[in-house]
Amino acid sequence: MLDIKLIRENAELVKENMKKKFQEAKLHLVDEVIEMDKQFRETKTKADELRALRNTKSKEIGASMQQGLKDKAQETKEAIAHIGDEIKALEEKEIELEAKIKTNMLSIPNIIDPSVPVGKDDSENVEVEKFGEPIVPNFEIPHHTDIMENLAGIDLDNARKTSGNGFYYLIGDIARLHSAILSYARDFMIDKGFTYCIPPFMIRSDVVTGVMSFAEMENMMYKIEGEDLYLIGTSEHSMIGKFIDNILEEKNLPYTMTSYSPCFRKEVGAHGIEERGVYRIHQFEKQEMIVVCKPEESMEWYDKMWKYSVEFFRSLDIPVRTLECCSGDLADLKVKSCDIEAWSPRQKKYFEVGSCSNLGDAQARRLGIRVNGENGKYFAHTLNNTVVAPPRMLIAFLENNLNADGSVNIPDALRIYMGGKKIIKK
Repeated sequence: MLDIKLIRENAELVKENMKKKFQEAKLHLVDEVIEMDKQFRETKTKADELRALRNTKSKEIGASMQQGLKDKAQETKEAIAHIGDEIKALEEKEIELEAKIKTNMLSIPNIIDPSVPVGKDDSENVEVEKFGEPIVPNFEIPHHTDIMENLAGIDLDNARKTSGNGFYYLIGDIARLHSAILSYARDFMIDKGFTYCIPPFMIRSDVVTGVMSFAEMENMMYKIEGEDLYLIGTSEHSMIGKFIDNILEEKNLPYTMTSYSPCFRKEVGAHGIEERGVYRIHQFEKQEMIVVCKPEESMEWYDKMWKYSVEFFRSLDIPVRTLECCSGDLADLKVKSCDIEAWSPRQKKYFEVGSCSNLGDAQARRLGIRVNGENGKYFAHTLNNTVVAPPRMLIAFLENNLNADGSVNIPDALRIYMGGKKIIKK
C-alpha cells in the first residue's frame, strides 16, 4: 500500500507506474482516492471545528451557571443542541470514506524499481546470468515421475484416491532425499547467519491482506470454513505477519530468518494442476528466507538473498540461471523480483524453482510494522526468497544427478543427511 501523500502530491507518477504494469483499468482508482481523501480531510476538519465549538460553548454554559445566569446557560444549550447530531453524522462519513479509500489503496500497485524491465507478462522476463554448465547426457532421461517410480519412491495413484490430483506419497529413499534437502537448506541458511523458525501454518485474514494482493489471495489461499483462518501458501506469510503492529528498534535491524513450513495452494489460473508429476501441486514443503530491514539496506539484501539460492543449488550440482521479472509479471506489492530457474536435461530448458522479492514498505504499511529510529518512526522494508521448495526441486535434482542405469548420485553436501549414502539404487 502506498503512502497517501505520494498519491496526493504525485498522482502522475502513480498512474505512470500503473501503465508500466499494464493496469490501465485501475487508473480511475487514483483520481477516486484523491477526491475521497479531499472529502475525508474536509469532513474531519469540520468535525474538529464543531467539537472545538462545543467545548467552548460548554465552558460558557458552566460559567453562566456559576454566575447564576440560568436563562443565558439554557439559551446557549439550545443554540448548540444540534451540534452533537452533526458531529455524529460527520464521524460516520469519516468512517465510510476511510474504508473506501483503504479499499482503493489496497488495489493500487507498489512503485516498481527503475531497474525493472517493462513487459506484459512472464514471457518478457529477462535472463540475467547463468551459473554452471547445462549438460545433456548421452542417454535418455525419463520423466521425473518415472525416475521416482523406478526407485519405488512415489505413489500418485493412491494419492488421487485419498486426496485427488495435486497430491502424492513420497516413499523410501526419495522421501528421505526430500527431507535431506530441507535439512540441508535449514543448516545452509543458519550458516549464513539466519535464525531458524517454524511458524504457524494458518493465519488470520488481516495478515493475509497484509502480505499479498487480492488477486494472489483468491488464486492461492485455502480458507478454513467457519473460522477466520487461512492455510499458508508460503511461510513468508506468517513470518512477516509475526511483526504485525510492532514497533521495532532500529538497533535490532535487520531481522534475518529462515523458516520451514508445508505450503498449500489452490493453484487457480492458466497453469492448473499437473495430472502426472510433482511440478505444480496443492501441497508441498519449503525452506524460506525473509528479511526485515532499513529501507536503505533492502536492495543490498535483495542481492544477497538471490545469490544464496544460487549458491545452494550449485552446491548440489544443479545448473541455474536468474531471470529479472518484468513489470507485468510483478505482483502488486513487489518493487523488484527475480526468479531462480534450474536446468532440466530432459526438457533441455530451465524451469522455475524459486523467486526472490523486495516488497519495499508495502507489507509494512499494511501490517503496521514500524521502526523506531534516531529521527523518528518509519516503515520497515521486507524481503523474501525461496531457499528450496521440494518436491519441485527434486525434478532438477534427479535429472541432473541421474545415471544411465537409473540410479541417482548423492552430492557430498547431502550425504550426512542420507546416512552416508553416495547413491540411490532401485
